[in-house]
Order: sequence, then C-alpha cells, then structure tokens
Amino acid sequence: DVPLPADSIVVCSFGDASANHATTLAGINAARYAHRRGNPVPILFVCEDNGLGISVETPRGWIRDSFSRLPHLRYVQAGGEIDEVWDAVASAVELCRSRRGPVFLHLPTVRLWGHAGSDVETTYRSLADIEIDEGRDPFLTTARRLVETGAATPEQLRAIVDDARAEVERAVAAHADEPPLTTYEEVVAPLAPYDADRVRASATGRVPAEARRRHFGDELPEETRAATKRTLAAAINAALHDEFLRRPEMLLFGEDVATKGGVYHVTAGLQDAFGQGRVFDTLLDETTILGLAQGAGMLGFLPVPEIQYLAYVHNALDQLRGEACSLSFFSDGQFTNPMVVRIASFAYQKGFGGHFHNDDAIGALRDIPGLVLAAPARGDDAARMFRAAVAMAAEHGRVVAFLEPIALYHEKDLHEPGDGAWLTDYPPPGEALLPGEVATYGDGGDVLIVTYANGLRMSLRAARRLRDEHGVDATVLDLRWLAPLPFEAVREHAGRCAAVLVADECRETGGGVADAIIADLATRRVGAPLGSVRSRDSYVPLGPAAGTVLLDEDDIVAGVLALR
Repeated sequence: DVPLPADSIVVCSFGDASANHATTLAGINAARYAHRRGNPVPILFVCEDNGLGISVETPRGWIRDSFSRLPHLRYVQAGGEIDEVWDAVASAVELCRSRRGPVFLHLPTVRLWGHAGSDVETTYRSLADIEIDEGRDPFLTTARRLVETGAATPEQLRAIVDDARAEVERAVAAHADEPPLTTYEEVVAPLAPYDADRVRASATGRVPAEARRRHFGDELPEETRAATKRTLAAAINAALHDEFLRRPEMLLFGEDVATKGGVYHVTAGLQDAFGQGRVFDTLLDETTILGLAQGAGMLGFLPVPEIQYLAYVHNALDQLRGEACSLSFFSDGQFTNPMVVRIASFAYQKGFGGHFHNDDAIGALRDIPGLVLAAPARGDDAARMFRAAVAMAAEHGRVVAFLEPIALYHEKDLHEPGDGAWLTDYPPPGEALLPGEVATYGDGGDVLIVTYANGLRMSLRAARRLRDEHGVDATVLDLRWLAPLPFEAVREHAGRCAAVLVADECRETGGGVADAIIADLATRRVGAPLGSVRSRDSYVPLGPAAGTVLLDEDDIVAGVLALR
C-alpha cells in the first residue's frame, strides 16, 4: 500500500533545456511504457519553458513538437492571461488525476535577469529582447490584470507584497544567529549516518517462525534435514525470501527478475511467493530502474533494484552519484531514499563473456560519497551481509551496492573438482555481518594476503600452493566490505605478518582498492614489505584471452614470492 491518498498525483518539473536531458527522456518514456502496460501512472510533467538554456535558445516550437504527439502521454499547453493559465493547469491536473496516466503540461514563461547571479545576459541577448521579457513579467502583468478587473486595488496588492517581505525578513532573523558549519564532522553528518548497534539489532531481528514454516515448508534452509550446503546464488535467494518475510515494505524489481527469476536464478520464486506488486520486471533501462528505486524509497518502501551486470551501472551512474546518495546530504537528513542495489559483478564468468558481462572496475562506485559497497564471496557471508545491507537502508536510509561475483554464483569447489569446499551452510536469520567485520583464513605469519570476491577463492588456492611448494605460511584476509574499507582490521592483521600483498581483481589504475590499502599501511608506517597484484588495464576479452588481462593464482603466488 502506498502511504498516500488514492487520488494523489506526482508532479515533476523541469525547464525547456532540461527537457532534452537523457534522464528526462528516460523518465517520460518509463511513464508512457508503464501506462501502456496498464499500470496507473499519475504523474504530471511540468515543463517551464522560458526559451533559454542559460545562453542557448530553445528552437521555437521545439517542446510542442517533441512531446505533443507521443503515444500514451497527454499534452496540455498553458498560455495567455492568468485565468487562461489557471484553467489549463487545472485541466491538466484533473486529467492526470482522473485517468491515472502521465500528462505533459507545457508552461511557457519568461526568464527575468540572468540564469544565475554570475550570468550577465547582455553578453548574449539583445537589449530589445530583454525589455520584451520584462514587459511580460508574470508578477506585474497579473497585478495589472487584477486592478483592471477590479479584483484588487493597488493598495491591497502593495500590502500583500509588504506582508510577504516582512515574513521573509522574520524567517531570516530567526535563523541569522545559527552557527555556520565549521568542521568536517558537521558537514558530513547527514551524508552517512550509521549506528552499528541499531543496524545489528535490525539485521538480526526475528523473522516470524510460523511464516517461515509456511513459506519454506517442512525444512528451513538452515536445518540439518535439508540440503544445507548452498552455493552463493542459493544463499542469496534464501536471504531474499527471509527478508521479504521480515519486511513487508520490501520491493524487488529489475530486468528479468520476476517471471524468469533472474538470469542466474538468484530471484527465483520471489514473485510466485510475494506477488506482482512486490516483485516485478522493468523495461530495459538502468536509469529507470534506479530512478524508480529512489521514488519508492521516498514513499516509504524498501526497494532492492537489480542491475543485471556491473558494466551496466555506468549507464545510470548519476542516479546514484548525483541523486540517491546526495539526497540526505543536501536535505540535512530530512529526506532519504533507502535502497540495496544488487549487481551481478566482476569478471571470470565463463561461457558468457565479453566486457559487457565481465567488468572488473569499481572505481566509479567507490568515488561516490556515502555509498556502501558490499562484496561477498561465500554464500554464508552473502546472507549475513545482505541482512546488514537491508538494515542500513531500513534504519538510516542508506544506499548500498551489493556486488555479487557472477563467477562464484554456482561455484561448488575450491581446490579439486568435487570437493564441495565452496558450498556453505545457510546461516539462520539471527546472524549478520556489518561493515568493518572481515574474515581471515589460516594463521600463517609469513604473509598477509588481502583480497575480496573472486580474489578470495584464488588467494586460498594460492595460499595452499605457497605452503606446499615454497614453505610459505599465509593468512588470507577477505575484506568483505569495499566502502567503507576496513582499514583498522587490515592494519591489525598486517602487524602480525612479515609481509602484506593485496590481491585486487579489478583494473590496476583506479579500478579497485589496492592503492587505498597500500597507502594506508604505508602512511601508518607498517614495517612489513608491501605489494599488490592486480588485473591489467584492459576491457575483458572473449574466451581464453581473458586470462591475459585478469588477475590469477600465478600472479598471487609470484607477488608473494617477490616480497620475500
């Protein structure tokens, strides 16, 4: 249920220049598409058309030509005197409200003065054009119309202006003595709120036992009577089902996630269990998927959108950087759009390769302030981390990117075919892993191998080779969380080892986390020799050629030996 009156509409406003933006076109296209599919889409797009994009003129008739003939979008143009504008706007609102479909309201207007304080419009507009617009000032023309028709006297209008000015001055005075922000902590306070105790309590909260029994049947995912050893994909699927049981406000949507159950079957069974209102397919557009998540989050839902591949995130990166992750910051925490963005990530996928489906760069995501990045490698970790990710979104309105290694989705083995050592038990709902909580494997003091995602499996295999072939005892540390990075935990374990190697599967120049970890250890004057091995600066090619650019076990073994 949407927490709004049944006849509510959404109003989205923009200028004539912004009407050309890809995000605007994506939003209008999505509304038309949804309405064509038979869904209610009561959104009023208001284009405030002053004919200028700073200094660039909008061609006369461009907005009308572009939007008046689109199927599944009603077009209304306002203009003329204030009563005519009032009638046109009222009809557009009623049309949107009654037919529950998208309406485009074209509102011609004028721009008084420059685009901004530093914009001197006389450098690109003639004085005659400026004077024409000043003569069309809506404020003055409306006042003149009211006086001419006897609806108001000049004295009454001046009194209204004086009252408004006084109200503004009172508001300014009321806040004039508030201290300015002077510290980093004050500035970033609304950016990334986080209370570990609160998040843990939410992440480990009770899922109703009777509901789980009804949902999963006689055998719960974690029970010994069931086949408890699960792949990464199966563990995430079970965690999704559990969280849907726990949180009725949770939604999941994206490309192929509903009827098909995801291209890797990670979302299988969710729509059948929870209905089309909570689990549904979208059109193929990442901007729309993340934009929809923002709107859903602001309405009180807890959206879990899926982006089909890490490479596709870059199609809509500003929906995270410029919109979702900045909302709490720029509103001082008054507004949030919580979400957990599930992304099939990283490289090493076999049989369905190429750089569209194998991408090994997270630099653009790590650069976004406030964005949490989770990168589980094992099924049990994924379930526990997903609960924490959802809890951060639910409790603090955080935006979390949950990076799921494609190549490990259905992996079962670690060292030899058939050993089943990559399968894990499903952790019951009372367990969670929070940011900063790392995992270590082995206790060797010769070298600490710091890694994540696919790198964990490669590093564990390399560690056994180092022990058996070279007599080198290693500790392997799985970061689990890539933003914020668990620097303190890495330092603690680095202090116990004779050397530190970061095995980073992402591209060597700005792609992953190696630079940040090495810089932190060097700055903190960790005495151990430091090194890193990474994938090369290249797109991922098809077939066996991928091995020429991606980090592998041989690189990790060689990197460790080079530090000795």
